[in-house]
Amino acid sequence: MKTKYFLLILSLVLMASAFGQKPTLELTFTAIDSASYVQLDSIKVMNHTQGGDTVLYWPDTVFVLNYQVGITEINNGGENLQVFQNYPNPVKDQTTITLYVPEKDKVGVIISDMLGRKVINIERILDRGYHSFMFTPSSGEIFFFTAYWKATSSSIKILYAPTNADRSGSLEYLGSFSNKPHLKSVSNVQSFEFNLGDELLYIAYANSLQSGMLDAPETSETFTFQFATNIPCLGTPTVTYEGQVYNTIQIFSQCWLKENLNIGAMINGSQNQTNNQIIEKYCNDGNEANCDEYGGLYQWDEMMKYNTAQGTQGICPNGWHIPTDEEWKVLEGAVDSQYGIGDQMWDVFDWRGYDASTNLKSTSGWYSGGNGTDLFGFSGLPGGLRYSNGSFSIVGNFGYWWMSTECSIYDAWYRYLLYYLPEVYRSYIFKEYGFSVRCVRDY
Repeated sequence: MKTKYFLLILSLVLMASAFGQKPTLELTFTAIDSASYVQLDSIKVMNHTQGGDTVLYWPDTVFVLNYQVGITEINNGGENLQVFQNYPNPVKDQTTITLYVPEKDKVGVIISDMLGRKVINIERILDRGYHSFMFTPSSGEIFFFTAYWKATSSSIKILYAPTNADRSGSLEYLGSFSNKPHLKSVSNVQSFEFNLGDELLYIAYANSLQSGMLDAPETSETFTFQFATNIPCLGTPTVTYEGQVYNTIQIFSQCWLKENLNIGAMINGSQNQTNNQIIEKYCNDGNEANCDEYGGLYQWDEMMKYNTAQGTQGICPNGWHIPTDEEWKVLEGAVDSQYGIGDQMWDVFDWRGYDASTNLKSTSGWYSGGNGTDLFGFSGLPGGLRYSNGSFSIVGNFGYWWMSTECSIYDAWYRYLLYYLPEVYRSYIFKEYGFSVRCVRDY
């Protein structure tokens, strides 16, 4: 009888333990430039569904999401030597660095430059706990702070934006404290809210460059950011689709077709495209040669194959899809010289950014010398549009592109590049208009 009671109690304890566990997702981040490994400086995670963001600093590249209660957990301290990311970073004048020592002993600190030369080399006996240093960089752009303790080490990368490049570098010990330091990254991570189905934006930073990805994670995954740009997409330089060969272009972590889509049977501009199992297209001014040069023009429903799910394949090739409004925001932030990925600028209606349009437009074909720099190889062309009344605009002045994101049952989001403006226009319009279509590869 006692054995039965013991087994019953044990089973209840195990059940309680199992149900008490909080399901988590573990997101791991890494990066490459073409096929070469890139060490990340930091990763910013933004929740587009609930709002809020947090930042991971290298060497911490694993993000643990607790989706039952909507918080994340991180591990700091414990029995391991750890150097926390300095603040501020990049450094303009001085920066504070904190490290954790698991047990009193000798700790060595080496600060080296990007060529591996030692700038500062010190040793101190440090008690168990947290210790802070003030670092004043000398001339240079990148430094590495490495602490050594009992045959273990921990490092961080420090970025320097110098205000006085002629001064000598120094490292000052500020003192110790027993409690965990108040770090902006720690408090942000612990308050980050997440539920399954939330759309997250990941922004990776490395050596003043940035690369972005969108995802709605449901399982633990590893994400590899790409920092190469203006090259054919790795492993997929071209795509043959419906008898036509399309080139591809890598713009950081997004892979795009380099040309506007041109598939389907041309119909008269006075007709609406219909769900008749045949892909239909408009050619500007009813001229097939305009489709050959600028791609076809499609009404939103035809492009989506009469599906309303954003990010759907639509009329794109297998493995590709119609870009969402958020994916275009990532593209715009990646190519603009002033406003980066995730900037609130991209949420605005009307004209946005600084020079994103200039950098997306092709270097020829735009009216009155309004050509772009095509800095990232997107090669946006001024294919014009088909109005809802069946008439066409002239080619050369502007280009319109559909998003797969609806605004209502009547209209959807689009982007507009104009020959004489460097910004990109964002708005929504009736689905009966005919716009260009550009496909982006599935992640």
